[in-house]
Amino acid sequence: MVSARPRPPSLRVPGGSGPLWCSLFTERARPSWAPSLQSLPSENPPARGVGRKPGRAFPRHSPSPTARRGRKAMTPKPAGPPDGGWGWVVAAAAFAVNGLSYGLLRSLGLALPDLAEHFDRSAQDTAWVSALALAVQQAASPVGSALSTRWGARPVVMVGGVLTSLGFVFSAFARSLLHLYLGLGVLAGFGWALVFAPALGTLSRYFSRRRVLAVGLALTGNGASSLLLAPTLQFLLDTFGWRGALLLLGAITLHLTPCGALLRPLTLPGDAPAPPRGPLAALGLGLFTRRAFSVFALGTALVGGGYFVPYVHLAPHALDRGLGGYGAALVVAVAAVGDAGARLVCGWLADQGWVPLSRLLAVFGALTGLGLLAVGLVPAVRSEEGWGGPLLAAAGAYGLSAGSYAPLVFGVLPGLVGVGGVVQATGLMMMLMSLGGLLGPPLSGFLRDETGDFTASFLVCGSFILSGSFIYMGLPAALPSCRSASHPATFPPERGELLPAPQVALLSPGGPHSSLDTAC
Repeated sequence: MVSARPRPPSLRVPGGSGPLWCSLFTERARPSWAPSLQSLPSENPPARGVGRKPGRAFPRHSPSPTARRGRKAMTPKPAGPPDGGWGWVVAAAAFAVNGLSYGLLRSLGLALPDLAEHFDRSAQDTAWVSALALAVQQAASPVGSALSTRWGARPVVMVGGVLTSLGFVFSAFARSLLHLYLGLGVLAGFGWALVFAPALGTLSRYFSRRRVLAVGLALTGNGASSLLLAPTLQFLLDTFGWRGALLLLGAITLHLTPCGALLRPLTLPGDAPAPPRGPLAALGLGLFTRRAFSVFALGTALVGGGYFVPYVHLAPHALDRGLGGYGAALVVAVAAVGDAGARLVCGWLADQGWVPLSRLLAVFGALTGLGLLAVGLVPAVRSEEGWGGPLLAAAGAYGLSAGSYAPLVFGVLPGLVGVGGVVQATGLMMMLMSLGGLLGPPLSGFLRDETGDFTASFLVCGSFILSGSFIYMGLPAALPSCRSASHPATFPPERGELLPAPQVALLSPGGPHSSLDTAC
């Protein structure tokens, strides 16, 4: 008589009656991703070769529908811009970045007389300190965009904040103007190039419906910082001298590093699957092959030829028109307040969608050029006690139109190149503006020396802006139109989304078929 084969003992839970695996995978406590009990192998598997197909070592078990649904739910999908949530934190960081870059550059001119007196050099020689910093900041912006595309905006902006701070600290120990050119002009200017374009580009990626408003809010950091840093810098110069003031400014600009830490990476449908390889691809020079961006680039370069002239020569023009020192300062203040207020109002207006962004860009660009023409044609004040009402009105009109133009020139970029290339496009746009900025003020000064006043300067520079605005009229034919896709996009909760934004498809001008390669 053959004895029965002994059954191997099964693991049991202490104090329980069932096997261990049965207690762990009961139907009551079974998670959604676990297979059902019917799909588990039996406790006594069949002998080798019995009930199995040749060449298969183990039976194949297909996952249950519940398990498939669980895996599908746990797989995150990229969605459109959040249009809120953490995007407002990014807007606050961009506000601080703009204030600690362009706002500080505007106020840096207060230290130039002390530098000229200490080194016994002319005002023209010391003026190259701030001019070189502005030129390097704008001309090197594509480098910041390329590095941000390769390694992300967060580390690039943090490194840029450290370089800017080191530039101020190095300049505090300068023994000649050459040290200031290298410290403030090259090192701090390059640090500013690494922070501005990546911060503004990242902000544009976080917003869709409120994009221009968010950009306008960030750009108001320029005016707000100028109002705060100008008296602060003057107090530091009177108290600690220019060396101590530069050291403290180095500590202040170090706050750009935590601003960069707030730029959380964001994955969008229009992003490339891998970072671009090669310097030309990283710089985004291929964007010039697109007709829409080429039209925009040409118009922006012409506008830059006259846009920065009032930054330099509005106060001297007011003095030439017979106003006193306080009257000239009032003219500059009126233009600055109008500029800051118009950025927010125009941002809200553009986000309503009543008028296409390209049309608004052309209109407010043209108004900016007309404002410069009005500033140049204002008659002189008969007495020094006059308050210069016509010049104040013209300066206010120019400030309102120039402030309205500023957020539009950044807000139109995602519609031209898509959110995947907006960081690179921002850097290229800053470089184009720098080319015009380097041409405009010297040309304005040359015309003033030849004619004896700034009338011809403002007329010529206003004509540059009008020419660029006329070229912007070619954008609607080249700018793709946007429509919402049929299925709204959902944003992974761990990315800080508060409001779901619909995915947007670009329609090619040649046909009705949409492609989800980018989002507006």
